[in-house]
Amino acid sequence: MGAECAICGKKKSMGYALARRGLAKKKGGGGQHISGRTKRAFKPNLQTVRAEVDGTVKRIRICAKCLRSGKVKKVVS
Repeated sequence: MGAECAICGKKKSMGYALARRGLAKKKGGGGQHISGRTKRAFKPNLQTVRAEVDGTVKRIRICAKCLRSGKVKKVVS
């Protein structure tokens, strides 16, 4: 299993990093223009947690959103 949340299945997604030139119109300029696009990866914020899964304690990788929302029960040793 790669970099994927064990609960919701969130994984890496691809996109672009945009390079912009020019001063924004609301700051008194002529507007911003995209002068380049570079491929980049958006990676999930995965945490390794000891959690109770089906009655047994396992180490799983879950995203921070699932950890905050309480979708998994952490085990404290």
